[in-house]
Amino acid sequence: MNIAEVSRATGLPAKTIRYYEDIGLITPARQENGYRVFRDTDQHKLAFLARARSLGFGIDACRDLLTLYTDQDRASADVKAIAQEHLSEIDSKIAALQSMRDTLGELVDACAGDNRPDCPILKDLARK
Repeated sequence: MNIAEVSRATGLPAKTIRYYEDIGLITPARQENGYRVFRDTDQHKLAFLARARSLGFGIDACRDLLTLYTDQDRASADVKAIAQEHLSEIDSKIAALQSMRDTLGELVDACAGDNRPDCPILKDLARK
Protein backbone atom coordinates (compact mmCIF):
# COMPACT_ATOMS: atom_id res chain seq x y z
CA MET A 1 0.00 0.00 0.00
CA ASN A 2 1.24 3.52 -0.69
CA ILE A 3 1.53 6.46 1.70
CA ALA A 4 -1.90 7.87 0.83
CA GLU A 5 -3.56 4.53 1.54
CA VAL A 6 -1.77 3.99 4.84
CA SER A 7 -2.55 7.60 5.77
CA ARG A 8 -6.28 6.97 5.24
CA ALA A 9 -6.12 3.66 7.09
CA THR A 10 -4.35 5.07 10.15
CA GLY A 11 -5.68 8.62 10.19
CA LEU A 12 -2.13 9.97 10.24
CA PRO A 13 -1.11 12.71 7.81
CA ALA A 14 1.46 11.70 5.20
CA LYS A 15 3.83 14.30 6.66
CA THR A 16 3.69 12.56 10.04
CA ILE A 17 4.30 9.18 8.43
CA ARG A 18 7.35 10.56 6.62
CA TYR A 19 8.57 12.05 9.90
CA TYR A 20 8.19 8.71 11.69
CA GLU A 21 10.23 7.15 8.90
CA ASP A 22 12.89 9.89 9.14
CA ILE A 23 13.36 9.28 12.87
CA GLY A 24 13.41 5.51 12.45
CA LEU A 25 10.11 4.52 14.03
CA ILE A 26 9.06 2.71 10.85
CA THR A 27 10.98 1.47 7.85
CA PRO A 28 8.73 0.86 4.86
CA ALA A 29 10.07 -1.03 1.88
CA ARG A 30 11.02 0.90 -1.24
CA GLN A 31 10.20 0.11 -4.85
CA GLU A 32 12.85 0.51 -7.55
CA ASN A 33 11.43 3.95 -8.32
CA GLY A 34 11.92 4.97 -4.66
CA TYR A 35 8.24 4.95 -3.71
CA ARG A 36 7.41 3.67 -0.26
CA VAL A 37 5.53 0.40 0.04
CA PHE A 38 3.82 -0.05 3.39
CA ARG A 39 3.23 -3.57 4.63
CA ASP A 40 0.48 -4.57 7.03
CA THR A 41 3.05 -4.53 9.83
CA ASP A 42 3.92 -0.90 8.98
CA GLN A 43 0.25 0.04 9.06
CA HIS A 44 -0.15 -1.69 12.40
CA LYS A 45 2.89 0.12 13.86
CA LEU A 46 1.57 3.45 12.59
CA ALA A 47 -1.83 2.80 14.17
CA PHE A 48 -0.02 1.87 17.39
CA LEU A 49 1.96 5.12 17.26
CA ALA A 50 -1.16 7.15 16.52
CA ARG A 51 -2.89 5.70 19.57
CA ALA A 52 0.14 6.20 21.80
CA ARG A 53 0.48 9.82 20.64
CA SER A 54 -3.25 10.40 21.23
CA LEU A 55 -2.61 9.40 24.84
CA GLY A 56 0.13 12.02 25.00
CA PHE A 57 3.20 9.80 24.94
CA GLY A 58 6.26 11.61 23.61
CA ILE A 59 8.34 10.33 20.72
CA ASP A 60 10.98 8.74 22.96
CA ALA A 61 8.34 6.91 24.98
CA CYS A 62 6.64 5.82 21.74
CA ARG A 63 9.97 4.44 20.53
CA ASP A 64 10.39 2.52 23.78
CA LEU A 65 6.82 1.23 23.72
CA LEU A 66 7.14 0.14 20.10
CA THR A 67 10.37 -1.68 20.91
CA LEU A 68 8.67 -3.44 23.80
CA TYR A 69 5.62 -4.21 21.65
CA THR A 70 7.74 -6.02 19.08
CA ASP A 71 9.77 -7.86 21.76
CA GLN A 72 8.00 -11.10 22.57
CA ASP A 73 10.28 -11.58 25.61
CA ARG A 74 9.32 -8.23 27.12
CA ALA A 75 8.34 -7.83 30.72
CA SER A 76 5.02 -6.11 31.22
CA ALA A 77 6.64 -4.31 34.15
CA ASP A 78 8.76 -2.37 31.64
CA VAL A 79 5.66 -1.26 29.78
CA LYS A 80 3.89 -0.37 33.01
CA ALA A 81 6.86 1.72 34.17
CA ILE A 82 6.71 3.84 31.01
CA ALA A 83 2.94 4.26 31.32
CA GLN A 84 3.18 5.04 35.06
CA GLU A 85 5.80 7.73 34.43
CA HIS A 86 3.58 9.30 31.78
CA LEU A 87 0.56 9.10 34.08
CA SER A 88 2.53 10.93 36.77
CA GLU A 89 3.42 13.65 34.26
CA ILE A 90 -0.26 13.98 33.31
CA ASP A 91 -1.25 14.21 37.00
CA SER A 92 1.34 16.98 37.51
CA LYS A 93 0.01 18.90 34.52
CA ILE A 94 -3.57 18.52 35.76
CA ALA A 95 -2.54 19.82 39.21
CA ALA A 96 -0.77 22.80 37.64
CA LEU A 97 -3.77 23.58 35.45
CA GLN A 98 -6.13 23.28 38.43
CA SER A 99 -3.94 25.69 40.39
CA MET A 100 -3.96 28.16 37.49
CA ARG A 101 -7.72 27.80 37.22
CA ASP A 102 -8.24 28.38 40.93
CA THR A 103 -6.03 31.48 40.94
CA LEU A 104 -7.62 32.95 37.84
CA GLY A 105 -11.09 32.15 39.19
CA GLU A 106 -10.33 34.05 42.39
CA LEU A 107 -9.05 37.02 40.37
CA VAL A 108 -12.12 37.04 38.13
CA ASP A 109 -14.40 36.86 41.18
CA ALA A 110 -12.50 39.75 42.82
CA CYS A 111 -12.84 41.97 39.75
CA ALA A 112 -15.94 44.15 39.73
CA GLY A 113 -15.98 44.20 35.94
CA ASP A 114 -17.44 47.69 35.89
CA ASN A 115 -16.36 51.04 34.46
CA ARG A 116 -13.85 51.78 37.22
CA PRO A 117 -10.15 51.49 36.36
CA ASP A 118 -9.30 49.45 39.46
CA CYS A 119 -8.76 45.82 38.43
CA PRO A 120 -7.36 43.09 40.72
CA ILE A 121 -6.54 40.94 37.69
CA LEU A 122 -4.15 43.54 36.27
CA LYS A 123 -2.70 44.25 39.74
CA ASP A 124 -1.92 40.56 40.19
CA LEU A 125 -0.38 40.24 36.73
CA ALA A 126 1.82 43.29 37.37
CA ARG A 127 3.16 42.14 40.76
CA LYS A 128 6.77 40.99 41.05
